[in-house]
Amino acid sequence: MSAPQYMTSGAANLARRRSPGLVLACVCACTILVVGLVAAINLAVPKFAASGLHPSSSELLWIVDAYVVVFACLVIPGGAAGDRYGRKGALIAGLVAFTAGAAISAAAPNVGILLLGRAIAGIGAALVLPNCVGVLVHATAPERRGRALAIWSMSSGLGGLVGNIAGAALLTAGSWRTLFGAIVPIALLCALWTALAVERSSRSPRSLDPAGTVLLVAATIALLIGIIEGPERGWSSAAVLGAFAAGAVLGAGWVAVELRVRSPLLDPRLFRLPLLGIACLGMLVMFFGSFGLFYLNASLLQYGRGYSVLQAGLAIVPMTIPMLVGARFVPDLVRRFGIPATLSAAFLSIGFGLFGLTTAAHQPYIAYAAWLVLIGAGFALALPCLTAELTAALPADKAGIAGGLQSATREMGSALGVAVVGTVLTENFTRHLPASLQPADPLPRTVAEAVAASPGQHAAIVGSFAAGAETALQTASVVTLIAGVIVVAAAFQAGRRRDQRSSAPE
Repeated sequence: MSAPQYMTSGAANLARRRSPGLVLACVCACTILVVGLVAAINLAVPKFAASGLHPSSSELLWIVDAYVVVFACLVIPGGAAGDRYGRKGALIAGLVAFTAGAAISAAAPNVGILLLGRAIAGIGAALVLPNCVGVLVHATAPERRGRALAIWSMSSGLGGLVGNIAGAALLTAGSWRTLFGAIVPIALLCALWTALAVERSSRSPRSLDPAGTVLLVAATIALLIGIIEGPERGWSSAAVLGAFAAGAVLGAGWVAVELRVRSPLLDPRLFRLPLLGIACLGMLVMFFGSFGLFYLNASLLQYGRGYSVLQAGLAIVPMTIPMLVGARFVPDLVRRFGIPATLSAAFLSIGFGLFGLTTAAHQPYIAYAAWLVLIGAGFALALPCLTAELTAALPADKAGIAGGLQSATREMGSALGVAVVGTVLTENFTRHLPASLQPADPLPRTVAEAVAASPGQHAAIVGSFAAGAETALQTASVVTLIAGVIVVAAAFQAGRRRDQRSSAPE
């Protein structure tokens, strides 16, 4: 008997016995792992600041963002690699790289090696997340695909919860090294699970477009360098202005190259598909606000409320209640009220929830938790809606690209959220420092640095941090609401054009 394309008849029989539910559980576990690390690392920020690494404020941002930046930059190439060479193999390779990055981070003797480990883990995550979508699309029957994608999208949202709780427990039990060390066996188990549960899928003959990949990665990194280094070097410094200029030039070069190559990594013309562009922008905005919150929340609760790391991790739990309870109702809500109405409710919930947290910083925790529930409701409404629209906009043979595009916008939003919110926090924290610290050269840019310089001013320094955090949350709220208006207006116009086309005579 001749063998099929990629497996013997015995292997084919084994693949047929594999349950789509087992594949769904596997990709959800892999997703929670790589997304959870983004949330967990924020809990460790105070420990990093007080550690023997002695990071500066910009180095603290890079410790958080190095993983997310590489993740965001490479996730579209990671999806394309899965389409080209096989999604199962790309997913396993990503988990192995993720493991290696965590191991290097756990053993890092200085900030430079820690950033190297974080970057390698980001490369692994960039292979994992988009190929989870590709694997799921090809393992699920079309009539069940929408519900499976909704469940997967919720697992990506719940990754933040798992990262907060598990990260808090690990950081309570040990140092920040314990957090990275615990990831190693978990990631290896996920790789084994993938090897056993996932079957191979067909491959695409398309090329990987190395020129487009390099330009896209370079443009993204240049943009984020400018944002992160702005507060420390000065917004008018040559380095920061040069980074922004380089980002603009490289971005224009990327568009020019992609419009000319036969098989572009990501064809810019795809964004003419109205709902694709809307879904991407919506994802970016949503994760901008949420990960800006995650970056602030852990430190704000530990410094401002005196919470332990474990208490800070558990304090975010109310945000996940709407995602657990309401996710299954979202497809019906979209069918009944439409995409614009659903997204309007989502962005209003997230934007007002972020603003509300600034008023609850000194109120009882129950008030703080109520605003978190409102933000979670926005997530529960937006995530399944945007995931389904983005995936449906591209054909199944480009499932890896669809997953990469979705993941890229999510992680880009996360990176920008941490960078912008962290920048606003640092600038306002230094502005509100006690007068006795203002003449210091250099001016302290973290709570740990300020307390070390003036131990008797601990309460005033924490107050300065709280004031900076409130301004940063207000900034995230305003950006989310304004961008949400743009997304909803675009969705409304796209829906009108689609209705006009469907009602036009043949």
